Amino acid sequence: MSDKKKNTKQAPPPTVITLTLPEGDGIEHSGTLLIQRGDLAHVRQFTYLGVGDITAAIKEAYIALAAVEAEPPVIPEPPKETPKPVPTGKAAKPAAETEQTEPTIEVPLKKGSIEVKISYLKIVGGETDAAAYRQAVLIAGKLIDGKLWDGKSPIRIDDVYATMKKMKHLADREMSLFTLTDFVQVGSAAEPSQDAANEGEAEPLTLVSSPAPSANGHHPDDESVQSSLI
Repeated sequence: MSDKKKNTKQAPPPTVITLTLPEGDGIEHSGTLLIQRGDLAHVRQFTYLGVGDITAAIKEAYIALAAVEAEPPVIPEPPKETPKPVPTGKAAKPAAETEQTEPTIEVPLKKGSIEVKISYLKIVGGETDAAAYRQAVLIAGKLIDGKLWDGKSPIRIDDVYATMKKMKHLADREMSLFTLTDFVQVGSAAEPSQDAANEGEAEPLTLVSSPAPSANGHHPDDESVQSSLI
C-alpha cells in the first residue's frame, strides 16, 4: 500500500489590534493603535472626536499593515554574543585586545554597512522590545549616511519611535542642517560633561522635538515596525 500524504494548509495568523485611549479633558482626544499579524506590525497615533474617527483609524491601519506585508523591511539580526574564553596563562591580555572582542552590530547603510560596537548604541527611553532595537539600528544608519555620526562614539536614543519620526523625511543632504544632539544624546550615561565635572554634577542631556511630515505617503504619525523577537 502506498502512503497518502494529506495536504494540510496552515491557517493564517490572527490579526491583533490594541487600542490605547487615554482619559483626558476636552473634546478632541488622542490615542494609539497597534495592529499586528504574525511577525509584522504597524503602530500609529491618531486624534478622534468620536467612535467614527476610531473606526477610520482602524481601517487605515489595516491598509498600512497590508503595505508592510507586501514589502516587509529587511533588518539584520543582531549578532549573538559568544562567551569570552577564560585566559589560562598568568599574563593578562592587553586592554586594546580585550576591547576588540566586544560584540558589534552591523548597521546597514545606503552603500554597504558598518560594524558598530553594541555598547555604542543604547536605548534609554525604556523600550525593550525587538522592534525598538531594530528602529535604533535604522536611526544609526540614517545618522551615519547624513554624516552626523561616525559610529565610533557612544550615543543614546531617548525615544526610538519619536526620533525616527523626526528624521525619516529628511534626505542625507538635509541632515547637515542639524547636529547630532538634535536627534540623540551623546556619550555614555555615566560620562559627565567638562563643566559638570568641574562642579561635581552631571549635565542633563535632552532631545529637541520638531515636527516630521511624511515623505512616503503614509500618515505623519505612522510608524511601521517589524516586531519579531530576537
